[in-house]
Amino acid sequence: MTVRSLRLAFTLSARPRVAFMTVVVVMPALLAAVACLLMAGASGQARGEEAAVIAPPEPADMQELFDGSDLDGWDGDPRLWSVREGVIHGETTPEDVAAGNTFLIWQGGEIGDFDLRLSFRCNSTNNSGIQYRSKHISDTTAKNKWVVRGYQHEIRNEETFPNVSGFIYDEGGSRQRICQVGEQATWEADGKKIKATLISQEDFTKLMKVDDWNDVVIRAEGNRVRHYLNGRLILDFTDNNPQTKLTKGVLALQLHGGQPMWAEYRSIRLKSL
Repeated sequence: MTVRSLRLAFTLSARPRVAFMTVVVVMPALLAAVACLLMAGASGQARGEEAAVIAPPEPADMQELFDGSDLDGWDGDPRLWSVREGVIHGETTPEDVAAGNTFLIWQGGEIGDFDLRLSFRCNSTNNSGIQYRSKHISDTTAKNKWVVRGYQHEIRNEETFPNVSGFIYDEGGSRQRICQVGEQATWEADGKKIKATLISQEDFTKLMKVDDWNDVVIRAEGNRVRHYLNGRLILDFTDNNPQTKLTKGVLALQLHGGQPMWAEYRSIRLKSL
């Protein structure tokens, strides 16, 4: 065999080894890079999911609807509503009974898309509510001068599903509990559809502050409404029924008829979107 033949044979036999060594060296680095990308994607998705359940930052230039000193700008039964120690205090007693559900109605006009923030506390003998996109009823069907019908954010001093603060009640309507706490749901022409679960009983129990102040955010955009409690998303509802969906209306606070009760509200801020 000539020298040239030996050189050619060596070259041919060496090439596969070089290629194999290249693959061996490159593959771990490539796998590590892919793993990092997958981990970054999962981490980003987790951060996105976490951000989606956190209340959005408070908008600038929120309008204060209550100054802590009087009920100027609100209208309700003067026997039942007052200001005590800087908060709105609503109370029914055996002597001062509500003739059915009655409301303290904000006189600032109808609101459509909005971000509403406030704090509440109440006792557990009855329930209250935050009325929005609602209608003031003044015809003969009203049991008192301050009747309101429409979407209601339920207020309760309880922590056990389903009777907790935050679900949407159809005050004066036929749908009753439109969307429960923990539900991501829609209401279609043929009824309610539940899409996902947002919060468990265990997590809600940790979130709700019984016998204490709780913070509420209600954000309404188009036919979608979201409720947040103490900074956490607890309900996401879209009303797709053209016959029943509400797009604008008045804002009000409820005292429920029946057992004597009290409810208090403070730091009420509103921003039209």
